[in-house]
Amino acid sequence: MFGIVRPCTHRLTDGLKAEWVAHLCGLCLALRADHGHFARVVTNYDGLIVSVLTEAQTGRTPAQRRLAGPCPLRAMRTAPVARGEGARLAAAVSLVLASAKVRDHVADRDGVLARRPVAAAARRIAAGWDRAGARAGAALGFDTEVLADAVDRQAGIESLAGPGTPLLVVTEPTETATAAAFAHTAVLAGRPGNAAPLAEAGRLFGRLAHLLDAVEDREADAASGAWNPLRATGTSLSEARRLADDALHGIGLALRDAEFVDDRLLHVLLAHELRRSVDRVFGAGACAHRGHGGRPPQGGDPYIGSHGGGAGAHGAAGPHGGGTPYGAPYGGGPGGDGGVPPRFGFRGEPPKPEPRGFWAGCAVFVGLCCTCRLCCAEQYEGPWSRKKREGCCHKCDCNCGGCDCCCPCDGC
Repeated sequence: MFGIVRPCTHRLTDGLKAEWVAHLCGLCLALRADHGHFARVVTNYDGLIVSVLTEAQTGRTPAQRRLAGPCPLRAMRTAPVARGEGARLAAAVSLVLASAKVRDHVADRDGVLARRPVAAAARRIAAGWDRAGARAGAALGFDTEVLADAVDRQAGIESLAGPGTPLLVVTEPTETATAAAFAHTAVLAGRPGNAAPLAEAGRLFGRLAHLLDAVEDREADAASGAWNPLRATGTSLSEARRLADDALHGIGLALRDAEFVDDRLLHVLLAHELRRSVDRVFGAGACAHRGHGGRPPQGGDPYIGSHGGGAGAHGAAGPHGGGTPYGAPYGGGPGGDGGVPPRFGFRGEPPKPEPRGFWAGCAVFVGLCCTCRLCCAEQYEGPWSRKKREGCCHKCDCNCGGCDCCCPCDGC
């Protein structure tokens, strides 16, 4: 999975979290249905924004959802997923842009791609994705040639860039590609008046994606000697941050000029999460969920969940942001029981579970692996010890506070 907009699901309300998962799974299943199982590897967080944009303009209808079967990434649960033209356009765009990413890695001779047989195989896969994306785009009235042209021009621009070259010259092909994809959602939604503002939002989103990718890869590119737009043009981090902040502001202004039926999820992704992505990449963001640092929320947002620090929905503030539902920490209340129900042990401590045997633990371990809970779960029970463990990838990278955008939107 790749992409710059990676929302913290602890902060989303249950409804918006389900909608975000629906679009993510919808993109994955659209790739599988139209292009085969292997194409699902190009599923990415940014591609689903195309699907979200389309649905925000049309409104959600029962025909735009279907019930998907169990999936390991959903802990083997079924779920309603997005379908329709928005998901298919997101799949076509994801294929073409993933193809560009593969060719870029081949050109940089990254990792195993430095070996000629592997690089040749990667180029064939990328070419197949280009053709598949073009077919899917044509079926939706979208000419992916603008994406392919942007990819082809990128290499030439990079070869000519040097100290003093404006950074925006280097980001232009990416801006052009994302502008075309965003604008076509207005065509699919039957709202031609939205095409111009969405093209502007897409152009700035592409700029931001290119900038953040360059900042994230700066140290790794310097160590490996790979080309990096910041080093090549002599652009400082402070200038890159200024350009990123300008792009954020411009996206907000452009979206205000477009008309939407229901833009709640779109607002969270492009007003809240995009800013947090910038803060994360430039080292200014931290997560307040489960005591990972960051400031507690000040005020609330109807689109944002209540987790993340401060006095939560359960009363007194505690180390996990919400305290306990009984008004005091375990064992700290009057009479030494903290108001904990009788089912808890001495001084409110829960009884320790008995460890599992070897074979039973092995069975549980296999289940945890197959459902991805070892890496993605916020908390799971150890297969043998039965102690509480945290998934290695569950920690969010956000400040779980309230809305900090400057737009006069509902709920801010």
